[in-house]
Amino acid sequence: MGRTKNLAVRSMLIDRAALLLRERQPVTLRGLVAGTEVSTMAVYTYFDGIDGLWRAVRQEGFTRLATRLTEVPTTDDPVHDLAALGSAYLSNALTNPDLYRVMFDAGFALEDAAAADATLERLVTAVQSAKSAGRFRADVEPLDLATQSWAIGHGLAGLVATGPLPAAALDFGIPMLTALFIGVGDDQRRCTRSVTAGWRIG
Repeated sequence: MGRTKNLAVRSMLIDRAALLLRERQPVTLRGLVAGTEVSTMAVYTYFDGIDGLWRAVRQEGFTRLATRLTEVPTTDDPVHDLAALGSAYLSNALTNPDLYRVMFDAGFALEDAAAADATLERLVTAVQSAKSAGRFRADVEPLDLATQSWAIGHGLAGLVATGPLPAAALDFGIPMLTALFIGVGDDQRRCTRSVTAGWRIG
């Protein structure tokens, strides 16, 4: 029970820090615990101070993303899986917009950079699977294509989850990914079906 409570306090402080950032409020010890039953010492107990809290906030964004990506099943259609991973990326950003704003702020080091890199590796693995299945050309570099796919999702996330575009703009991901994958060798009709089936934001 104590352990559960500790994790809840830690998570609450991370969420409050991200929220204060979004609202452009000063992030102070008192501001973090205002209206709660937690003392300012909790920031030192769980994070060794404000700098440690920022590292944890960034890391939490990637931790939640990794959790969301693990929920995406692997099918016998790797192009579908690539689209589904992009969809999961966007869903995570929409669910955690405050954390998403902080994830890519390189002003604070990550607690575990390798764990953050592993989220991109999921895309790399899916690209390699599509390449091995003959959907993409043999000369395709998996990391390059994974990065291009990620850039599409990241751009949409930034413009919708934390920016000016309406949620309907997320549908642009389908033609953008389809064009990208056709450009590296996939069949147009097959690719359209795969991407459309995998792109389910929610």
